Amino acid sequence: MSRTALAGRMTADAPPGTVAFLIGVRINRPWKMRQWLPVFSAMPRMLRELGEHPELGLLAHRTYISGRTVLTVQYWRSTEALDHYSRSRDHAHLPAWREFNRRVRDNGDVGIFHETYVLDRYETVYVNMPADFGLGGATALVPPARRGQRAAHRLDPSVPDAPAVTPY
Repeated sequence: MSRTALAGRMTADAPPGTVAFLIGVRINRPWKMRQWLPVFSAMPRMLRELGEHPELGLLAHRTYISGRTVLTVQYWRSTEALDHYSRSRDHAHLPAWREFNRRVRDNGDVGIFHETYVLDRYETVYVNMPADFGLGGATALVPPARRGQRAAHRLDPSVPDAPAVTPY
């Protein structure tokens, strides 16, 4: 992440159909390292591969750790790009998925999860944040005046754009 924050207020300008994909792992039995370590180490391999091949559709990602859970927030160009990558025999995900099912599928040692959101309607605001953060960093940043000063208006343009606080 960039260390330099942009002064002021910005919002994302993502094309319709952009995808937010949350994927993670939870280590349920930390003492069973031989079970969860291969699952845990698969994501960095996939992210490296995706970073080396932007044509696959990953726009940006950020990883967060909280206790026994690791969450990676990813932004994709489209659901088609995400689906193609996940099912491709030529890339790292499918072998990792198969290995997970072979090793730990339902033994409870490690959990995995994902959530997929297609962003046809979204609302973002970044105040004094680095330019490469979140959806705005994955797509484009614009001043809020381009999409609306009020969050409710950015989600639904029929809502009046009358902010409660004077915009800056």
